[in-house]
Amino acid sequence: MEPIKPCNSYAARPAGTATYQHGQHVFKVYYVDIYGRAEPERYEWDLCGRPREAVLDGLAEAGIEGIGFVVSFPHITKVFRFGPSAETVMHVKGYRTEDFSELDLQREDGYLEFACYAEALIAADEYHFWAQAQSVEEYLEQRSDWADAPVMDNSKLAAYFGAQ
Repeated sequence: MEPIKPCNSYAARPAGTATYQHGQHVFKVYYVDIYGRAEPERYEWDLCGRPREAVLDGLAEAGIEGIGFVVSFPHITKVFRFGPSAETVMHVKGYRTEDFSELDLQREDGYLEFACYAEALIAADEYHFWAQAQSVEEYLEQRSDWADAPVMDNSKLAAYFGAQ
């Protein structure tokens, strides 16, 4: 196992929604703030100096296709889609929100980054909506109603393994 590194505090809240559509390709967009950190202009939409609508432009420029949802923070945007090769499998792709350049989600020991807490809450709801819907249209009518999501202790792994 890699050495455990210090982790920033984490508390997320909803910061708006939108819909990205290009022809038949439709993604629900969730804007998310991480609050209570140093450099709030990096993590909070109202302080970052970038309009939320720029994410829709970035998605268009990136040529995003399929059906799914997007979770966008001022510093990172992740696109989750239901796989065209196996629609019961969710794909995820990361981008820098600032310029929509691709982010490598590869992490140590051969793992891939899936989601932070807010993304996981939204993904759980969205996957449930997908599984229960009888059609794409029915799926698209539903939105996650997630709420404030603080991680109470961001150093418990380090404490457990004695890395502090």
